[in-house]
Amino acid sequence: MTVLFHEGNRQLQDRFDSRRIADRLEEKLTRFRFGDADRQFIEGSLAFFLATADAQGRPDCSFKGGAPGFVRVVGDDELAFPDYDGNGMFKSLGNILANPAVGLLFIDMGQKPRRLRVNGTARVSSDDPLMQRFAGAQLLVRVKATAIFPNCPRYIVTPGSTEPSTYAPRPGHQPPEPAWKSFDDLKDYVPARRKTPEGSI
Repeated sequence: MTVLFHEGNRQLQDRFDSRRIADRLEEKLTRFRFGDADRQFIEGSLAFFLATADAQGRPDCSFKGGAPGFVRVVGDDELAFPDYDGNGMFKSLGNILANPAVGLLFIDMGQKPRRLRVNGTARVSSDDPLMQRFAGAQLLVRVKATAIFPNCPRYIVTPGSTEPSTYAPRPGHQPPEPAWKSFDDLKDYVPARRKTPEGSI
């Protein structure tokens, strides 16, 4: 076990010869405190995706949106966001009450696409003083980050585009290698591109 990987991850990393690059990415890119660029990106976001699971491991993924600043970095390793009026099912927040492990994905689909993941543990409150800073909040969620890491944006497409990413595999098209695979800190750890092996996982 590492901060990011468990035995299931390792099984597939070994099958695709990617354990070395996975470990290198964790070593070089994973952090445990928000930097200034993280804060700017998060607090400028209009939306993010929230992954949760209940006590039995049944998953849920939800889109959360608001005005810029509706998610705020409130500590070196903590962020907070409001819960607004919704459909009343409380899938995400109900899951957090049963299982506090969460994953957040922030995406910028602009000219310079970017993704940032935040894994952590969450808690829900109805009387957190911070709620007063979020207009329309009916509850507040605080997330203590256990891992903060960027994610390759190569498959992101600009909103409104009718074409897939140039990196997306399709018949008659050889996708280019992403630039990060040639970075000095990473290039010696990247396995050669290979076809998907035959057989089921």
